[in-house]
Amino acid sequence: MNDTIFKDRIAALLQVMQATKTIKADNIPCKIEEGLYLGSLGAAHDKSTLKRLNVTHILTVAHSLSPAHPNDFIYKTIPVMDREDVDISQYFSECFKFIEEAKKTGGAVLVHCFAGRSRRFAFILFILTFSVVM
Repeated sequence: MNDTIFKDRIAALLQVMQATKTIKADNIPCKIEEGLYLGSLGAAHDKSTLKRLNVTHILTVAHSLSPAHPNDFIYKTIPVMDREDVDISQYFSECFKFIEEAKKTGGAVLVHCFAGRSRRFAFILFILTFSVVM
């Protein structure tokens, strides 16, 4: 992947971060790249939109959140607390594998957390960076 594509992805991620700050009640996932969406808890509950976007997998980055539609999507939950002092890097590898598996099968992944803090952005940024290295 070249630097231009990587910079475009980072710019898209920054736009998503800004939009999330200003619109907390957003239930529409934002496309980061083909097969990868970033969204809120509301987006994770909007089954019709997820189906329309071909989302097949949902990566929940939050502690104690049950899957909203367990019979309709493949879920992976990363049980991290809603605190800034939690080290989320230990989960990056398994999240990358989960996202790549969804893409290989022609599906898409929604990444979301509960409070809309920086965890989901950190996971997306890692995935984008890791895919450049791979």
